[in-house]
Amino acid sequence: MKYPNTISSKLPKVGTTIFTVMSALADGHKAINLSQGFPNFNVNEKLISLINQKMKEGLNQYAPMQGVLKLREVLCEKMEKLYGANYHPDKEINITSGGTQAIYSALTAVVRQGDEVIVMEPAYDCYVPAIELNGGIPIYVQLKSPNHTIDWNDVKKIISPRTKVIMINTPHNPMGSVMTVNDMHELEKIVTGTNIILISDEVYEHIIFDGLKHESVCKYPRLAERSFIIFSFGKTYHATGWKMGYCFAPENLMTEFRRVHQFIVFTSNTPFQHALAEYISDCDDYKELSEFYQQKRDFFLKQLKGSRFKFTPASGSYFQLLDYSAITNEKDTDYAVRMTKENGVASIPTSVFYHKPIDNKLLRFCFAKTDETLSKAGEKLCGI
Repeated sequence: MKYPNTISSKLPKVGTTIFTVMSALADGHKAINLSQGFPNFNVNEKLISLINQKMKEGLNQYAPMQGVLKLREVLCEKMEKLYGANYHPDKEINITSGGTQAIYSALTAVVRQGDEVIVMEPAYDCYVPAIELNGGIPIYVQLKSPNHTIDWNDVKKIISPRTKVIMINTPHNPMGSVMTVNDMHELEKIVTGTNIILISDEVYEHIIFDGLKHESVCKYPRLAERSFIIFSFGKTYHATGWKMGYCFAPENLMTEFRRVHQFIVFTSNTPFQHALAEYISDCDDYKELSEFYQQKRDFFLKQLKGSRFKFTPASGSYFQLLDYSAITNEKDTDYAVRMTKENGVASIPTSVFYHKPIDNKLLRFCFAKTDETLSKAGEKLCGI
């Protein structure tokens, strides 16, 4: 078919996401899919039953634009209990259709043509396209090996009068590192006296290991006063396909967030919101999530004993990096494809999370799977 006009792409460098590519490859070769980050076990039956109940009660029409009030109240109570942070349920929280939508809405609310946004890379793949779609300019800082930490001197060097936003992600996807108290203090020093806004992606807040604590920016008043903080129900309740999340921000920022949010999705799934409000009020099983996933991480790494892969156990998230440099010198993108086809395990090459690919011979594996799946994957990986 011929078209009368040629469309000029707003994202000419962007193709199909690596998650779609690797999951399709896994399906095509009947490989174990440890690439895309989703659990393969069931959601809590009580929560499923509550959703069904709310649907039967007729709670199937539009929720308020900012989200169901009871859910907002419950989440504000949770923030105070966990982090000592006080947010107003009417003015400083919004329920969203997933963390990605919250990130996009936050960037759209504040970024204008020519604004600079500092991105720590490797970075989750939705950040930069959202910046560019809003006319922003991504400015990159690389995490430092081997522990994938932030060198704050590098951040200081690239601050300019055009710096509008600094984006942070803890626990980090894809690297599994976590920010510390010292990181938060260094960030405070950098932004104090500026108008820089923070967007803090904390969707893996409850998945953190080895006795470490999640350092949310909301614990630091001088950071919280300038921050959009983004969370995910999908990561916490094993339900990534629900695409449900939420965002906290001070009133002045949340006002702008809502101006954008209402014209992107208007509101999010109504019966799910009512069910989550009741479920969270009665259950605090999120407190057990770190232990649950640490057992998964440790089980997966135990299956790799005797393999040729090298690793440092992830500090957070449900992703584990494996170093394959003792196996082959292939590019990570090539080896990820070959491993899927020949060895039957799909992963994500970490070079794709850089704006200019950096090949550290690292592949990312999702361990949010049943022990049976992890055991089978381990057997295949040990056979390499």
